[in-house]
Amino acid sequence: MQKRWVKVTLAVAALLVVAVLLVPFFVNADTFRPMLQDQLSTALGRRVTLGHISFSLFSGSLVAENISIADDPIFSAAPFIQAKSLHIGIETGPFLFHRQVRVTNLAVESPSIQLIHAQDGRWNFSSLGGAASTAPHQPSAIPNLTVGELKISNGSATVSSIPATGKTLSYTAVNLDIKQFAFDKSFPFQLAASLPGSGSFQLSGNAGPVAQKDASDTPFQARLQLKHFDPVAVGVVDPGKGISMVTDIDAQLASDGRTLTSSGKIQASNLQLARTGSPAPRPVNIDYAISNNLDARTGQVSDISIHTGSVAAHVNGGYRLTPQAVLLNLRLAAPNLPIDQLEELLPAFGVTLPSGSSLRGGSLTANLGITGPATATTIDGPVEIDNTELAGFDLGSKIQGLTSPGATRGGTAIQTLRADVHSSPQSTQLANIFGNMPQLGTATGSGTVYPSGALDFKLLAKLNTTSGVGSIASGAANKIGGFFGKVLQGAVNNGVPLTITGTASNPSIRANVGAMLR
Repeated sequence: MQKRWVKVTLAVAALLVVAVLLVPFFVNADTFRPMLQDQLSTALGRRVTLGHISFSLFSGSLVAENISIADDPIFSAAPFIQAKSLHIGIETGPFLFHRQVRVTNLAVESPSIQLIHAQDGRWNFSSLGGAASTAPHQPSAIPNLTVGELKISNGSATVSSIPATGKTLSYTAVNLDIKQFAFDKSFPFQLAASLPGSGSFQLSGNAGPVAQKDASDTPFQARLQLKHFDPVAVGVVDPGKGISMVTDIDAQLASDGRTLTSSGKIQASNLQLARTGSPAPRPVNIDYAISNNLDARTGQVSDISIHTGSVAAHVNGGYRLTPQAVLLNLRLAAPNLPIDQLEELLPAFGVTLPSGSSLRGGSLTANLGITGPATATTIDGPVEIDNTELAGFDLGSKIQGLTSPGATRGGTAIQTLRADVHSSPQSTQLANIFGNMPQLGTATGSGTVYPSGALDFKLLAKLNTTSGVGSIASGAANKIGGFFGKVLQGAVNNGVPLTITGTASNPSIRANVGAMLR
């Protein structure tokens, strides 16, 4: 009896295996292709084209070759998505016995995705779900598409704009996983991609219901993680702008379809913010909180805190998104920040000290307006440095025509140095300069720093007659006597015209003796 039952069991198992192997030959899945195309086209509001369809009983799915989803014709005649295959999970019972296709999941392998952004802010995926085809003043029907899982694996994506305003961005290893997808409900999702320059992108959270008017306005809450994001390598920033960095970003995003809010932390390495600058030697930590009006395409910066050491400079204001650039209208406040903690950041902003010198002690105060395109800003406002020392630079010995070797003992003490700064991509202009250096005296004037680093300053220095250069010049006037002695003494008392040329790292400071005589 036992042997007979074993034989029966083996026979039944063999029969089932044969049935499984033979079913695909008796079921012509390709006959369902028109119906599937129509169902998917209706649900997405786009023409969906499927190639040959086969049935796999083992996986319980239909496999469609050469899938193509049309783009919104307003944006492009090329497909929105193309892929070699689409796996359509189905309920096998209704399919085999009732000739019904009930979709349980969709999986697209290695698709090519084309994302296009229009000048008015719309995307080519905004009309997904059939919103674009709805007649004016008529409510659109919610597409009847529900799947347990929607997956995109190992895809590639390009991001461009119309009209073209910049470089087309390309991304690889695009993976999307959505659970329990329905147009009229919230659903969890995970999106990941590889970025140019060894960067990576991850966005995970919940989204939905899908906005019927504009799919890009779908509400969501998500966590964004960017690793090794290089805006120059990605193509967001033109290399010629002089702006570069490699950042890690950890942020929270939330959108109700009208307003997008974002807050988080940024760690920027190799930060450079000016053509004449050089990368900061240490990472800079930034905390931020912003909100963006999606319809008006404007944003509000609640706070951007730029940390260096134990202190921070704060930025707030607003911005506006245009097809050409992000236009800024911000204000930076840096009250009494310790210079010792700021000095490493100066090269990133294009501020260069004389070769071999450094700032010791003191504080910096700035109140600056930042306006214009984000990659070509104009910076205006007062900057003041107090109670510091320019160590390693003997200013007294550098003034040609009034040389006093060692007059400042290897460094220059600065009690106050202030100026009104106007910095643009064309040049940096300093007006209303006032400097008080006790060992030398005071200086007033204005000047320009060009993108090449060249200096062009004209100052009037009133020398301290009790020490340094002023003391020597006053003593020389007394020794010379007569007319020339009076001229020299008058110059000491009323001011010595100085010109500063060369570069910030190697300045040339000259007393204008001809002007003194005149």
